[in-house]
Amino acid sequence: MSKIHTLLLIFLIFKGVIVTSQNMYDIVMPGYDRDTKCQKFKQIFKNKPKEVLFSVKADSSNDLYFHITDKKWFNELFKTSGDGIAIDIVSKDRYNCNIDEITKSQIKGDLQKPVYAAQLKRGLKPSGANRFKVKIGKLPEALIGKDVEYNILFLSNRNLCMYYTIFDLEAYRWDLLNMGVYLDSLDYKSKLNTTKEKEGYTLKYKTLKFNIPFQKNKSNYSQDDIKPLYDSLRLTDFNIKKINIRAYSSVEGNLERNIELQEQRANSIVSALQSFQKPTIITEVFSSENWVEFLSDVTKTNYSNLADLTKKQIKNKLVGKASIDLEPYLKNHRKAIITLDLEKKDKYKEKSPNELLDLFNSSIANNKINEALEIQNSIFEKLKDELAPASFLDKMIVPKQVKYITILNKNAAFKYLLDKAYLLISFSELKKLEKLDPKNGKIKYNIAALKFRIWKHKAQPVNENTFKKEILALQQYGISLPLINRMLVNFHIIKSELFLRSGDYANKDKSVSYILKNYSKFPLSDSDYLSLTQYLSYYSNYKKAIGILENKVKSLNVDEDLLFYYLNLTLIDKELTQTSNYRTTMLNAVNMNKERFCKLFNAVGKGGVTFQLLRDEYLRKTYCENCEQ
Repeated sequence: MSKIHTLLLIFLIFKGVIVTSQNMYDIVMPGYDRDTKCQKFKQIFKNKPKEVLFSVKADSSNDLYFHITDKKWFNELFKTSGDGIAIDIVSKDRYNCNIDEITKSQIKGDLQKPVYAAQLKRGLKPSGANRFKVKIGKLPEALIGKDVEYNILFLSNRNLCMYYTIFDLEAYRWDLLNMGVYLDSLDYKSKLNTTKEKEGYTLKYKTLKFNIPFQKNKSNYSQDDIKPLYDSLRLTDFNIKKINIRAYSSVEGNLERNIELQEQRANSIVSALQSFQKPTIITEVFSSENWVEFLSDVTKTNYSNLADLTKKQIKNKLVGKASIDLEPYLKNHRKAIITLDLEKKDKYKEKSPNELLDLFNSSIANNKINEALEIQNSIFEKLKDELAPASFLDKMIVPKQVKYITILNKNAAFKYLLDKAYLLISFSELKKLEKLDPKNGKIKYNIAALKFRIWKHKAQPVNENTFKKEILALQQYGISLPLINRMLVNFHIIKSELFLRSGDYANKDKSVSYILKNYSKFPLSDSDYLSLTQYLSYYSNYKKAIGILENKVKSLNVDEDLLFYYLNLTLIDKELTQTSNYRTTMLNAVNMNKERFCKLFNAVGKGGVTFQLLRDEYLRKTYCENCEQ
């Protein structure tokens, strides 16, 4: 997925803000007549297509350039001699945690001399495909080497009409939702098939999640403690391939001791589970204090005032009576959230690829189809581990007969899963199998899944209307409606991209609207939710993206990428960031990945959304408490 950056432009209102005493050059600061003086300018901004982006960047020589993606709109914006821009260069030093209070002012840094229409139009040069730039000044020597950002003052007839801060929000061109292909069951390359067990298929992989409570002051777990859990998971047919443990302590007491205790508890669980199997379990252990549930629960008690204190102040209060009174809540905060990645036991695992090939061909010759299917899966694992080349599949001798159709379909589809270069070869083989078994829904589904890739990558011409009818017809062959709805959403993902490239924004918006109305008609994995919100952000539908994530990010075991993407989208919303729930969300992020959280407040261009978020005292308090200690 190719990464892009979306520049979100925020208009700041000037009412009640202090005007600095520094040189304002010839810029006029309108008063109550602002709407009249800026009417034309605001109309131009109102008509700006969402896809038009602009920014200010310094090159290696510290020359400052204004970048824009649309020359026509640029010329509309800077039409008369008094239309122009000025740059306010802001240093991160302004928001140092040692400063008690940030001075509020219109101009927040070092204001540069304005550049007006004639100079802007004369200096505008191409800078890549559909991109243009014009030099507008030079970074002052005093600011070289410092973390700085560039706010833009837009001028109309020398009147300051808009002041923009650029927020750097990461977005991605949304790839197609993972449709998988049918092998024995619906198999996903990313192993998202964990919900399919109820369909009666035998799965190679599955994932289990569960919680284990921790008793106060207990750190060791024995086989006797874990065996009932192991038995309840019915792991006789599976080995644990990987275990991820997120261990949480209650918040009272010493931080270092809390973390140490949680790591001991987590590792003792791993040791106990490892004793039940021979293959080594890959282990990930993460430990933190459970501030998320504490801040949520304490508001329900007589100690609700604690929620407004800093973490250090809360710890100082959680002694004696307060600790005893809150123990009914604190005991529920000590726990581990455990994720097990399981792999089905393989009785052929020790066989070499050539031994498996001989066994497979022998099973086919003796008409032992079920045995052949099991051996085929073992061969697939060898190919995944690169113990044999993809061409090895061609050595599997399978007659082109309907009774072998499952084996034939699996071989054809697996070639594509193994290597995307086999896309057209797999598609051609599946089309031949469709003629052999024209009512086989799995084969038709696989053909449709591969045709999406062919269409997306323009590998072959695809008739859109015919293809849509083929997708809708899948229900007649036993393919479930949720899978069909997922394909129809993918259909509009590709359509929206095609409309965007052709400049047909109206039809692009219709495809985006279809996706918004229909994505809830089928189950979504965490990766699907993330892709969906990144896709919407790419098309500047930030409010929709935020709405989709709001409920997901409240959970202690929320996916880390989902949580941070939500923060990325919402940190600029001052009303939202000052709520107690938002503090809980931020502390959840700090617990999950402190370094990643603090990086959000880096400068634009250095991985941050913007350090100017720190002018929000509420955000600054959380940042300074957790990132500057």
